[in-house]
Amino acid sequence: MRILKLVACLAAATALTACEQAEETQTSTPEPEAEATVAEGAPLAAPGASILEIMASAHRSDDNRARDRYRNPEETLFFFGVERDDTVIEINPGGGWYMEIIAPFVNEDGQYIAATPNPELEGMPSYVVRQAAQIQARIEDQPEFYGNAEVQLYDPSAPVLGEPGSADFVLTFRNVHGWINGGQAEGMFQAFAEVLKPGGVLGVVQHRAVDEADPSESATTGYVSEAAVIALAEAAGLTLDDRSNINANPKDTRDHPEGVWTLPPSLRLGDENRASYEAIGESDRMTLRFVKPESEE
Repeated sequence: MRILKLVACLAAATALTACEQAEETQTSTPEPEAEATVAEGAPLAAPGASILEIMASAHRSDDNRARDRYRNPEETLFFFGVERDDTVIEINPGGGWYMEIIAPFVNEDGQYIAATPNPELEGMPSYVVRQAAQIQARIEDQPEFYGNAEVQLYDPSAPVLGEPGSADFVLTFRNVHGWINGGQAEGMFQAFAEVLKPGGVLGVVQHRAVDEADPSESATTGYVSEAAVIALAEAAGLTLDDRSNINANPKDTRDHPEGVWTLPPSLRLGDENRASYEAIGESDRMTLRFVKPESEE
C-alpha cells in the first residue's frame, strides 16, 4: 500500500498542479460518428450491429437500457477506442451490464473475455459465485451474442488475466475502490499491464473522490481520487494517455450516509430521501485511458 500512502501525503501539494495541467490532460471528448437513432426495444441486434444498435437491442432489459443515460456506453467505448477486431478483457463484469454491449460488438471479429474472481476460492462472497455462473450461462445460452466470448477465472491475491501481451484492451468499471479495500489494487494493476500488448489500452471508470482524499479512507465509501488511480497505473508501467468527463456528475456531493451505494442504482436507504438521490442520479465518475508503452525504454 506504499503507493497509496504516498498519494495521500502528496495529494494536497499536487492539487494546484493538477488544476494547472487540466487544460493539457482534460481534452474534449471527440464525438462518435453519427448513427441513425434506434428505438428502445428494437429487434435483437444482428451480427455487425453498431454499439448504438446493440444498446437498443431487445436482448437487454428495460432496467439496463434505463441506465444508459448515466453510464454513457457508446461515448465511453468510443473514447477508449474499442474496435470490432479487438481482444477486450473486462475485469469483474458483475451481472454483465457492459458485457451485453461489448461482447456482441466484438463477437464476429474480435474476442471478449470476462475476467472474474475464481468462485471456487475459499471465502469467495456468494455474489461472486452467482455472477460467475450468470456470465457463463449467458455465453452458453446466447451464442449469437456471446459465442466467441470466454471466461478467465483469477485469484485476486495473485491475479493472472491471460497470456502476457495478449489483450488490446483491459476495461474496468467501478472496481478500483474494492481492490483498495481488499489490499489488492497494486497487484491488479500489475496484472493489467502484464496482459496488455505493447500499445494496448487500460480503460478505467471509477467513482471519483476529491483530489485530496486519502484513498484508504475514501475507498470505503466507494470513491477514489484520480491521483490515486493514476499512481497505481503509473507504478505498473502504464502511461496516462487522456481523461474525459463523459461520466462526470457535478450533482454528486460524495458525502452520502451509505457512500456511493446511497445513489442509484443501489439506493441502499430505500425510500428515505429517495427522490433527492434519484434527482442526483448515478455517481460522479472519472474516465481515464492509459497506454502500455511500445517498448521498455
